[in-house]
Amino acid sequence: MKMLIALSIALSAIVTQAHAATPQAWKALDKAMLESCLKASQLKDSQAVGSSAQFDDRVGYSALLLQGRYPQKHMNNRKGTELCLYNRKSRQASVTEWDSLGTQTPGTP
Repeated sequence: MKMLIALSIALSAIVTQAHAATPQAWKALDKAMLESCLKASQLKDSQAVGSSAQFDDRVGYSALLLQGRYPQKHMNNRKGTELCLYNRKSRQASVTEWDSLGTQTPGTP
């Protein structure tokens, strides 16, 4: 009986640890996300701004803001911002322009 209880406790500890992410796992995720987001970016010399936002595992995405310069000649090397959504399961990044962030006054469309 004591052996069964000890085995149950040991298995619970192993299962609990398997679901907890280590600091190394988070670092690897951050690195993979950054690389994927930079690769997907349409901006030149893009770089991450601030830290990423980690959504719940039910959503499965992380978000990261990128800033760089528009490469198109008609954009005159203007600064640009993109939002990158990183799917943690598929390890795919999608970016969209995010230049309007903070430029609208409340109550205006």
